[in-house]
Amino acid sequence: MQETLFNPALAEPVKQYLSKFNLNLCLTCGTCSNGCPATGTPALEGLDTRKVLRMLALGMAEEVIDSLFPWICTGCGRCVHACPMEIDIVSIMFHLKSLRPRDKVPGILEKGVRNVLATGNNMAIPQEDYFFLMYDMGVELANSGLPGFYVPIDKENADILFFPNSKEVFADNDDMLWWWKIFYAAGENWTIPSENWEAVDWGLFAGDHHATVELARRKINFMKNHHISRMIMPDCGGGSYGCRKGMKECVLEDPNNAIRHIYLYDYLIEVIKSGRIKLDKSRNAGKIFTWHDSCKHGRELERNFGKGYFDEPRWILEQCVDNFVEMQPNRMNNFCCGAGGGNWPMPFEEESAYHGRFKYRQIKDSGADVVVVACSNCHDQMMKRIPKFHPDCNYEVKYLWELVADTLVLEPWDEDRVAGAKKEAAAQWERLGYTPDTDEE
Repeated sequence: MQETLFNPALAEPVKQYLSKFNLNLCLTCGTCSNGCPATGTPALEGLDTRKVLRMLALGMAEEVIDSLFPWICTGCGRCVHACPMEIDIVSIMFHLKSLRPRDKVPGILEKGVRNVLATGNNMAIPQEDYFFLMYDMGVELANSGLPGFYVPIDKENADILFFPNSKEVFADNDDMLWWWKIFYAAGENWTIPSENWEAVDWGLFAGDHHATVELARRKINFMKNHHISRMIMPDCGGGSYGCRKGMKECVLEDPNNAIRHIYLYDYLIEVIKSGRIKLDKSRNAGKIFTWHDSCKHGRELERNFGKGYFDEPRWILEQCVDNFVEMQPNRMNNFCCGAGGGNWPMPFEEESAYHGRFKYRQIKDSGADVVVVACSNCHDQMMKRIPKFHPDCNYEVKYLWELVADTLVLEPWDEDRVAGAKKEAAAQWERLGYTPDTDEE
C-alpha cells in the first residue's frame, strides 16, 4: 500500500485554492491528456491530465499529491493552450507540488533549494572555487585570441548583469565562454555577482514559491545596490520564467523593486542590428539547422506575460545560417523536450525520456544536423538523454549564443584598451581579496 504523504490539515486551504479555477468547467473532453506527452507514461499507472482534474474536482486532492503526476508533469503548458475552458492546469500542478512535505520532494530538488538559499547557488559551490574558476577561465580566454579579457565581478555601474548556471560552473565550464566572447566582441560593460549568482530557479521545480520570490528579490537588490542598468533574464527557461514570477511578487510588495531587464533574444538582436558584433554565416555552411521552441521561453511566457519568443530566435538564426528548417509542430504547438519542471535532475530518467519521444521524432523528421536551443535543460535532454534512449540520433545540439559565438568575427581590442582592462582586473581581484595561485597573464 502506498505511503500517504498528504497532510489532512491542508484539506481546506487546498479546496480554497482550487476554487479559483472552477474545475466544474472541465468538459472532460480529453483535449489536455491527448496533447500531453506524459500520457501513457508507465510509472503514472494510467493517470493522465483529464483523470487528475476529475479527481481534484471530486475532492481527491490527497491521492493526486501522493502520486508522481505533479512531478512527471513538465509544466509545458500544451494542456492549457488547448483547453477550451482555459483551466490553468500548470498553476494547479505547481501548487500541488508545494503541498508535498519537503522531505518527500523527489530526488535532489529540495537539497538544491536549500543550497541556493544558504549559499547562493544550487550546488553549494564555495566562493573561493568560484573565484578561482572565473580567474582561470578568464586568463585562458585572454590567451586564446581575446587579449584583455577578464570576468568582471561586482562591477559598479555596469550596463548588463549576467547570471551563470551552477551546472556550468561545476562541470560544463566551456559553456560559459560563448556569452563571454559575445560580450568581448560587443565591448559590453557587464558583470556577474560574487554571491547569489545562480541563474536557475529550483524553487519553481520544487514547488517552493517562497524560494522563487526570495531568489528574485536577491537579483533585484544586487541590481539596485550596484547601480546596474539592465539584467539579462537567465537563459534556463525555468530560470527566466521563475524570475519573472518572483519579480512580479516583489514589485507588488514595493513598486520600487521594478528593475530593467532584457531577454537574451532581444539582447542578441540589439548587438547584431547595432553592428556591435559582426557575423560570418559562411562558417556554418554545409549543415542543416533547426530551432527548438522552449516551453517556458515561448508558450508559457506568452500565456502568463503576454510575450513569448518565437520570431526573435529565428531572426538570429537567419543571421548565422543559410539552411534552416522547422520542426513540426512548432511555436505555440511545439512539444516539450521532456526535461522541464525539474525533470532533468529528478530521478525519473525513463519517464523523462518517454516524454521526449515526440521531440526525438520531430528532430528526426526535420532532417536537421544541428538542433539550436536556448535552455540548459533542453540542451542536456536533447544532447544526452534522448540519444541514450534512441541510439540512432546523429544530430548536434548547440545553444543559440554558442552558434552566435561560433559565427563571430572577433576583432581584438587595441593596446590601450587591453592595458586598461588588465589594470581593472588586477584591482578587482585585490578588492575581492582573491590572490591567484598562478602568475599567468
